[in-house]
Amino acid sequence: MNVGIYCGIKKSRAAKSGSAFRYSLIKLMIFSEVCLTCSARLRSRNEHQVSVRLLDRYQDTCDDLHTDLHECLGHGSGKLLPGVDPDALKAYGAAIEEARADLFGLYYLADTKLVELGLTPDAEAYKAQYYGYMMNGLLTQTVRIEPGRDIEEAHMRNRALIARWTYEHGREEEVAELVKRDGKTYVRIRDYEKLRELFGLLLSEIQRIKSEGDYEAARDLVKRYGVKIDPDLHTEILQRYRALHLSPYKGFINPVYTPVYNEQKEITDIKVEYGEAYDAQMLRYSRDYATLPYCNE
Repeated sequence: MNVGIYCGIKKSRAAKSGSAFRYSLIKLMIFSEVCLTCSARLRSRNEHQVSVRLLDRYQDTCDDLHTDLHECLGHGSGKLLPGVDPDALKAYGAAIEEARADLFGLYYLADTKLVELGLTPDAEAYKAQYYGYMMNGLLTQTVRIEPGRDIEEAHMRNRALIARWTYEHGREEEVAELVKRDGKTYVRIRDYEKLRELFGLLLSEIQRIKSEGDYEAARDLVKRYGVKIDPDLHTEILQRYRALHLSPYKGFINPVYTPVYNEQKEITDIKVEYGEAYDAQMLRYSRDYATLPYCNE
């Protein structure tokens, strides 16, 4: 179920998903298979061991929590002003909406109330998510893009927008930096509290754009911060990532469940099989569960 982006449903239901647990379970399945390769990737990207320790200790927990805040409360909050067309932002609406939900999660992840509730282990935990998010938006996610191409996918545009906007607006106070060492670029965050303030400022502006349907502001923000990639930096990141021999995308195959019946036609068991190839599974989903006819005549 994926309904929370649509304002009419969100107003009455106030959630994007029927269960935040579903997102946590999916991410747990993925993390269980790629934790070692992810750890290698992170160590290649980080300048200081203190940042590595933050990521190793807190990132899995905080990343899951950020996803829950994004999906259930980020997409599930906010209102349009009366008379504003839900599609007023047109082609830039998806990136703006994803940025709004991500910023909600980032800002409130650092709230001390989450420590009181036991959702984050301590007051330092949010820093792992902040570091990982800035590293991804400024550097790591570009491994998914071919040289010379722009960022096109809405979630990736959103992450680039947030990371680049906060980097630029915090540059005078050196909130976050891109530093060079031995010809390699690294992220350094000097002031986590100020970074949270910048997330809050951008959230306020993104919500205004969404609520007012300010198309021009949405277009300018996305095009300025969320589309273009520095070609030299992109080449460097691709070269560094290539040495790790990792795929930029990861997925998983769902099992096929087959009921087992007794003589009374009662279900006595469920047979779980993983014999279906990924492409065959996707084609079967399209054939069996598509909302449009398989053959349009």
